Amino acid sequence: MGVVLALDQGTTSSRAILFDHAGSVVGVAQQEFEQHYPRPGWVEHDADEIWNSQHAVAVEVLAKCDCKASDVEAIGITNQRETTLLWDRTTGQPIHPAIVWQDRRTAGYCDSLVAAGHGQQVRDTTGLLIDPYFCATKIHWLLENVPGARARAERGELAFGTIDSWLIWKLTGGRVHVTDVTNASRTMLLNLRTCQWDESLLDLLSIPAALLPEIVESSEVYGETDAQWFGETIKIGGAAGDQQAALFGQNCTRHGMAKNTYGTGCFMLMNVGEQPQRSENKLLTSVACSAAGRREYALEGSVFVAGAAVQWLRDGLGIIESSSDVESLARSVPDSDGVYLVPAFAGLGAPHWDAYARGTLVGLTRGTHRGHIARATLEGIAFQVADVFDAMQKDTGMNIAELRVDGGASANDLLMQFQADIMKTPVVRPKVIETTALGAAYLAGLAVGFWKDIHEIESIWEAEKVFTPSLSESEVEHRRSRWAEALHRAQAWETEA
Repeated sequence: MGVVLALDQGTTSSRAILFDHAGSVVGVAQQEFEQHYPRPGWVEHDADEIWNSQHAVAVEVLAKCDCKASDVEAIGITNQRETTLLWDRTTGQPIHPAIVWQDRRTAGYCDSLVAAGHGQQVRDTTGLLIDPYFCATKIHWLLENVPGARARAERGELAFGTIDSWLIWKLTGGRVHVTDVTNASRTMLLNLRTCQWDESLLDLLSIPAALLPEIVESSEVYGETDAQWFGETIKIGGAAGDQQAALFGQNCTRHGMAKNTYGTGCFMLMNVGEQPQRSENKLLTSVACSAAGRREYALEGSVFVAGAAVQWLRDGLGIIESSSDVESLARSVPDSDGVYLVPAFAGLGAPHWDAYARGTLVGLTRGTHRGHIARATLEGIAFQVADVFDAMQKDTGMNIAELRVDGGASANDLLMQFQADIMKTPVVRPKVIETTALGAAYLAGLAVGFWKDIHEIESIWEAEKVFTPSLSESEVEHRRSRWAEALHRAQAWETEA
C-alpha cells in the first residue's frame, strides 16, 4: 500500500504517523523524552535522545502497520522550531545539549541588542522581534560559551541546525545539511524578502556563515534515507516547522484564514498572502510553507505555555494523574470562582513579549480547590489565545470568520467552547486533529506526486465539530478585564530571565 510517513518531532515527544491517500491516519507511534532544566529559565534537550526516539517510533509504526520501507512514498518532517543545535560535521556529535525554544538564557544579550538600537533592523529584515525565543542569540551563546566553538565554527568544522536539519542530517547519514524556508524564517537570520541568510545580521551577531545549512523549499526531495535505518532507502520529500505545517495541514491556503495549534505552547497563524505584512501589535511575520511554486507569508502569535500548564498540574502539583483528566476535573465546578492562572512559566510571548514575567495564580480563597485551579488553567490558555486573536485582527483590519484548531488540547470540548466564547468567534475542529503531521505528509506527498496538487489536498479537509459563542457580551468583557488585571500582576516579576 502507498503511504506517507510523517515524523513529528515535538518539544516533549517524538511521534511517527502514517497517512494514506485519503489523509487518514493509518498508524501512530509516540515516545516521550527527557526535559532538562539546568538553571532557572534554561531548557535543554539531548539531541541524540531526540534522534533515537524519532527513529525508534518510525520503525515502530511501520512494524505496527505491517509496512515495509518500499510501501512508503516519502517522509515528511515537522519539528519544534527555534530549538538550536551545533554539531561536529565529521563525527556528527553535538557539542552541547540542544537549547530549546523556551530557553531564556539570552534575555540579557537580547536587551543589549535592543538598547544598542538594533531592534528596527532585525524587525525590518526578519519580521521578528529581538527575543531569546529565536535561534540567533542561542547560536551566539554557544559560540561564546562552549570552549573552542567559535574557532571551530570559523574553520567550517561545525554545523548549525534546527531539529529539521538534525533529523535530515541523521537520516541521510550526514550527506545532506539543509533547512526548509519556514524553519529558516524563525532563526532571526533570514531576510524575509530574499529568503536567504542575511549577511548584515550574521555580522551583527558574529555568526560564521560556514555554520549554516542550505535553505530549501518546504516541498521538494532533499535526498534519501541511509539504508541502515529502514532496510531500504526512502525519499525525504518535505519539511516545515510545526506551526507552518499545521497551517498547511488545516488548508489555510487563502488570505485571511487562521488556525491555532494547542501543543506545549499555543501558536496562531494567519495566511496573509504573497507579501510579508508587518505587525503593529507585536506579532511576528514568518514564511508559510512553500509548495507547488507558491511562496506565502503568515502573521504569527506565539503563546509559550499552554499544554505545558496542564503538564504542570500533573507533574508539578499532582492534582491529575494524566493530562486527559483535566477536563473532567475542570467540569467538576461551574466556573473558576474568580481564580485566574497566568501560565507565564517561561515569560510571556505575543503580544506582550515579557521575558521577565512569571506564572501567577490570583483570586485564591479558602474555598478554592483543585477543580477551580484546573478550570483556571484551561481558561488561562484560552485568554492568551484571545489576546493574540485580537492583535491579529487589528493588524490586518480583517474580522477572522472562524478559527481552525488542532493539537492535543483541541480535543478538550470545555476549552474549545470557552475559546469560542471569549473570542466571540466560531472555533472549528477538523476530523483529523493531527494537522501538524498531516501538513508534513502533504508537503512530502506533493513532492513525489502522491497527491497531484494543492486542490486535491484541500478536498480532503473536513470539520468534525463547530463551537459557537454563547457567553453574553457583558460577561466576556468582565472576564477579559479581570484577565488583564491578572496579566499585569505577572509581568516584569523577575529582574533576570
